[in-house]
Amino acid sequence: MRHAGAFISRIISVLSLLALSAGTAPGTPHAGTDGDAALWAQVRHGRGVVVLLRHAQTVPGTGDPPGFRLDDCATQRNLSDAGLAQARQTGDRFRAQRVDIAAVRSSEYCRCRDTAVALGLGDVVADPALNSFFADRSTAAGQTAEVARTIRAHRGRAGVLLMVTHLVNIAAVSGVSPGQGDAVVVRATAAGALDVLGQLSFPVPGAGRGAPAAWPQAARGSGPTVWLKP
Repeated sequence: MRHAGAFISRIISVLSLLALSAGTAPGTPHAGTDGDAALWAQVRHGRGVVVLLRHAQTVPGTGDPPGFRLDDCATQRNLSDAGLAQARQTGDRFRAQRVDIAAVRSSEYCRCRDTAVALGLGDVVADPALNSFFADRSTAAGQTAEVARTIRAHRGRAGVLLMVTHLVNIAAVSGVSPGQGDAVVVRATAAGALDVLGQLSFPVPGAGRGAPAAWPQAARGSGPTVWLKP
């Protein structure tokens, strides 16, 4: 089992490095695009559907600077202006497709949080299981298992569960490596396996304006932090 785990970890690392620059998803089953009417119909009408959305385009770079802190966006790699516009446009696309969003969960990293809030699809709940493990793979197995449990818990439920996270996290759960701002659509089967329904592509607009704002936040009791849509 130890050798198998190491082999899987190496595969995830290779997929991650290949997609960080190219933003492609090799060997995707049932691959769809933003214009794939059949896939959008599954997202709109299916039950138990989960959309794993990679954060929108960032400023150039890989990972985060040494010594970064989750509570200080200035220490992290953040969205570019075009990425913020991309996230807003993605939210518009979901509204145009009349997709019912049951819940929005996000990594605590600022580039994911800002993506999730800019979508404008509802209040965003911080989920540490969606945090990147790019720099520290010691938590990869536990986080991936937790995300899989959340997906399985959504099985049979109405509305889409939208999870905004990172490349390595999505690759670990689905085996697919989407580009920045793109999504992988999954659903749990009756047997508990995760079925990849396809991919959705959300292009970066030609020009973005403005910088990410300081989103309003609200801490609700001792539960998870919730970021309120503007």
